[in-house]
Amino acid sequence: MWGKVPQRNKNFTGRDDLIEKLRTGLQSKVTAVLPQAQDQSQPAPHALQGLGGVGKSQLAIEYAHRFRHAYDLVWWVPSAQTMLVKSSLAGLARELHLKVGPHSVEDAAEAALDALRRGEPYRNWLLIFDNAENLEINDIVPRGPGHVLITSRNHSWQGVVDTLPVDVFEREESVAFLVKRVGRALDREQADRLAEALGDLPLALEQAGALQAESGMSAEEYLRLLKRQTTRLLGANKPSDYPLSMTAAWATSVSQLKARLPDAVELLRCFAFFGPEPIPRDLLDELPEAYAARSKIAGLLADPIQLSQVIRELGRYALVRIDSESRTVQVHRLVQALLRDELDDDEADAFRREVHLLLSASVAGYEPDDTTAWPRYANLLGHITTADVKGSRDPNVRRFALDIIRYVYTSGDFMSARELVQEFLEAWREDSGEDDRDVLTAQRHYAIIIRELGSIDESFELNKALMERMRRVLGEGDEETLLLTNSHGADLRYRGEFAEAREHDQESLSRHEAVFGRSHRRTLRAMNNLALDHLLLGDYKQAQTLHARVLKLQRQAGSGASRANVLSSMNNLARVVRLQGRYREACDLGQDAYDFGLQELGQEHPWTMRSAKDLSIAKRRAGLIEEALELADRTFELQKRGTSLDHPDTLAAALCLANALRAADQVDDSLRLLRDIVSRFAGMYGDDHPFKYGCDSNFALLLRVSGSKEQAREIDEAALAGFDRRLTRQHYFSLTCAINLASDLAEVGLHEEARVLGEETLRDLRTLFGEDHPVTLAAGANLVVDLLATGAAEEAAALREDVLARYDQVLGPNHPDVLVSRQGNRLDFDFDPPVL
Repeated sequence: MWGKVPQRNKNFTGRDDLIEKLRTGLQSKVTAVLPQAQDQSQPAPHALQGLGGVGKSQLAIEYAHRFRHAYDLVWWVPSAQTMLVKSSLAGLARELHLKVGPHSVEDAAEAALDALRRGEPYRNWLLIFDNAENLEINDIVPRGPGHVLITSRNHSWQGVVDTLPVDVFEREESVAFLVKRVGRALDREQADRLAEALGDLPLALEQAGALQAESGMSAEEYLRLLKRQTTRLLGANKPSDYPLSMTAAWATSVSQLKARLPDAVELLRCFAFFGPEPIPRDLLDELPEAYAARSKIAGLLADPIQLSQVIRELGRYALVRIDSESRTVQVHRLVQALLRDELDDDEADAFRREVHLLLSASVAGYEPDDTTAWPRYANLLGHITTADVKGSRDPNVRRFALDIIRYVYTSGDFMSARELVQEFLEAWREDSGEDDRDVLTAQRHYAIIIRELGSIDESFELNKALMERMRRVLGEGDEETLLLTNSHGADLRYRGEFAEAREHDQESLSRHEAVFGRSHRRTLRAMNNLALDHLLLGDYKQAQTLHARVLKLQRQAGSGASRANVLSSMNNLARVVRLQGRYREACDLGQDAYDFGLQELGQEHPWTMRSAKDLSIAKRRAGLIEEALELADRTFELQKRGTSLDHPDTLAAALCLANALRAADQVDDSLRLLRDIVSRFAGMYGDDHPFKYGCDSNFALLLRVSGSKEQAREIDEAALAGFDRRLTRQHYFSLTCAINLASDLAEVGLHEEARVLGEETLRDLRTLFGEDHPVTLAAGANLVVDLLATGAAEEAAALREDVLARYDQVLGPNHPDVLVSRQGNRLDFDFDPPVL
């Protein structure tokens, strides 16, 4: 497998000693200076370190091509930014046919790293992290059976990995390179003089050789021009980290090209304000009319013949690198810096605006929620920060920036999205003030991101204040205000204020319908949220009606609903069917949802993992214990890999696994896991949240079956009181806790109290869910035990006969709950927090 490796330089010369040292170092199984490297036998990562222009990347490219036969997989990873690393690794995951969606990012990247660490399907792999200036990349670099090569100007890598310094050419290498590059017109003596003047810097030699090869210029003429450029550049007080030989060679090439093809220099200056990563060739397509009127190079872009000639000419002069396979052009960061430095402020601003125009035009009309548009967005990530997009006041450019932010977090990379939105917010606040529309929109995105990262209270407070500001500045019916209104409903649900959320979301839905219409994708999101509120309050029939309506409309052609929103609706429908006791049907619906998530979004996308968790719960309720446990265990491991333990989704996955372990009679393992997370639930949601009481109830259940009966009773009594206070007794959560408390009472010998609580609970469940709901039947089966314990044998026999007959019809005679009831034993019910 050969991925993203730049084309080989046919003029590559020398460096044999460096390549030999690199090969030997990568093959040696020595311990890297890395505390994370647990396996002493694994190859250590190696870094090529040196100043800009010495040929580190060229050396890495040559190594990859020269030794490609030794590897089953070679992958090039642009590493100037963490976002780029993840995007590249996501592409590798798709090439490896891992179980991820075709356009996922965070989940796919982690899946690829996991496969590399395990050496499956390939043990002989080579990853090249190019331009890794930030040492944070070290946290991503995989430690496994394969080889890792890093190129960087940063000296700090020397204290982290085995480092091979890369310096300028030896003189003999310089001479050999120039003779090979220029051909017969240059003899070795002339090459030696050129190498001396250019300081043996490979990038400068490449540009000098390209200019002479293309123009037929003599060595003497080139040296004369070079001296003139050097004098000019010395007077310009160039920064000390720009080698003078490079600046002189570059200036000579640009001046010659300008006389020959002025359009090429204009485009090259434009390239200087992109990032140093490859620039998609599609970015240079003809601009839409609305953008062309403001572009300096619109005419060139509209003429594909002239544009192709210009790009080829830049390549011939070695001022850009053209990769025909990936259809990209790339400019060395040192050349970019030199190009920018020769411009005055007004000229630089003009070219920067040109880049902003090209970036925003390239995704105009492409929704960031649409997974088919994600590759287009991903190709632009390397240029967002470098191009100083945050400095633009152009409404189209700011809209583009907001779309990029939404793309990043919608694809599952919440950490990168938070860094990006904070960067834009800081710049826009300073430039435009707190009441600026784009600042308000960016804050809305920020609140969503931090809520997804587990900062529930911070998101709530931010959105509460933001709601007042938006209503005052933008108005009640403004599109942005409505989007925030919908988002704020989630804040209320996260805080356990389910009734308040339903009231809020009912009003939100009405406003959405009035502004967008009843079938608009944003209206459907508002309806989905209202359905969640009904579910959380126990109104399952209304929740099912709304969820089914949303899913039907989202699946209609032209709905504009994103894959994530469709998956959310599919999963919500499966969940509410399960809560109504139709476990097998919930398994079928849940499996469809999970398969959809795997195919469209990838196994580590937040919504795919949520659907996996709910499917595991449905399987457990349906009696498919082994399948439920396997899925719960895998989901918890995936969730931990993407977030911390103190995250709502991770806590939910942990609770799901603990419940599956108990159902599989692995009580000790379940209790061990629950001891760790019970305090985390309180820390995440607070001491008076329904989810905290639900986790406590699960903990009490495990304590009872482990012998701590009195402690279990005390915890369940407190949990039931909390449920009653927050939700009333007429709620699914409260009544299942009451079932467990009755069992606690019976275990400590309080049989009469257990019977009274059991009778009340059975009556309430019959009223709430009907006589055939599995939870109602479980309450009845437990009450049979308490009736027998208090001497009511005749009443117990009649109830037992009714419960077992209904059980056979509802769950079948071989369901685990039915078998437990036939044996005369008690049933327990655990709590699983729904997605908010």
